[in-house]
Amino acid sequence: MTNSHESQNTEFKSSWQDDYLKWICGFANAIGGVIYIGKDDNGKVIGLADYAKLMEDLPNKIRNAMGIICDVQLHDENGKKFISIRVNPYSVPVSLRGRFYYRSGSAKMELTGVELNEFLIKKAGKTWDDMVEDNATIADIDDGSITKFIADSQGYGRLPETVGLSVFQILEKLKLTVDDKLKRAAIIMFGKDPMRFYPNVQVKIGRFGVDAADLRFQEVVEGNLVHILHEVQIQLNHKFLTRPVTFEGFQRKENDIYPIAALREILLNALVHRTYMGATIQMRVYDDRLSIWNEGTLPYGLSLEDLKKEHSSRPRNPVLANACFLGGYIDSWGRGTLKVINSCKDAGLIEPELIEKNGGIAITLFAQNYLDTQTHEITKTSGKTSGKTSGKTSGKIIDAMRSNPQITIPELAKLTGVTARSVERNIESLKKSKQLQRIGSAKDGYWEVIID
Repeated sequence: MTNSHESQNTEFKSSWQDDYLKWICGFANAIGGVIYIGKDDNGKVIGLADYAKLMEDLPNKIRNAMGIICDVQLHDENGKKFISIRVNPYSVPVSLRGRFYYRSGSAKMELTGVELNEFLIKKAGKTWDDMVEDNATIADIDDGSITKFIADSQGYGRLPETVGLSVFQILEKLKLTVDDKLKRAAIIMFGKDPMRFYPNVQVKIGRFGVDAADLRFQEVVEGNLVHILHEVQIQLNHKFLTRPVTFEGFQRKENDIYPIAALREILLNALVHRTYMGATIQMRVYDDRLSIWNEGTLPYGLSLEDLKKEHSSRPRNPVLANACFLGGYIDSWGRGTLKVINSCKDAGLIEPELIEKNGGIAITLFAQNYLDTQTHEITKTSGKTSGKTSGKTSGKIIDAMRSNPQITIPELAKLTGVTARSVERNIESLKKSKQLQRIGSAKDGYWEVIID
């Protein structure tokens, strides 16, 4: 019995085209898979007229193009012939005429640039941060950052004894060296000027007004991880976040807009899991929310929903993550996102939003006044809404989309007080009744309200 649904490792093709060698290459570089030739998109057998020739040609095509061997089998279902090509995963990189392809989800992608570099390193059994930086010496390490790191580690009991050790010996204890060389993680963690070696080792913070087009001012914090971790928090507290003030008797009391634990965790998450040869970490601060984005997608087998519950720790930069663990900055049990969610819940805030965006991960924290702000924006345009939707959930959705065409399903669910599934059903109904349409892709598009 054959698979009747396309998935991460299954593909259906009605007939053979040599372009499908790219799919085979993608499977070989990922977790393997099966391509069925002679089936429609639903997995129904439609048969092959040229099956005999294909059975002779396909093994040679695959071997000559990529140097790999696949199991090519002929099948018969009710007199209709179809072929299965079973591709095993390979521990070495497989290329097709000098190009590398990878199966990600249900899509085939060509690897280039940073993604190709990371893929080749991974196939060599290494990670980017574990590689030696040949151009770096101990003179490139900031002693003050190591002193700060050791001080921060006090009370956690994780750091090996460092008293009397030289700077290089401390780096050895942290597994940041190979023989007499420094690993890339050492430069990221403690370097005097990491950007001399790698671009964009920095965090860009922007203060925005009503939307992303309304940039008020910005700051860029650059340096090693120890410096960035502390300096970003200072910048947020002194320049970007306005703290509400209350009085208890004659005592002035400042309240945090967001839990310190949540801010710290989302920053550490971005620093540890980012692609360091990619774009700058970006933090956007609004009146009612704060988001942080880092380049780097989730590893295979880990979803956004997994991040909201107990899950295994699978850092993109494990050497860097280990140093942060020893310093007491992070846990090694994949609890970072749970800490963010729980600390916001304890503070009476709505659940943070986690989304995949522009080749990376974005986490958004919502302030106490978020729903009030959104409701106010909707109220300003609510008079434009058609009477047949106003006052209902669908009316609230229409109003919200008028105010913010890029609003997401999770944001609509929080705003309307219903489930995301209920929002989706309302949207489908509005689209069918020609009151709403989606312009562009689900990822980068926007909503257009059609009703007068």
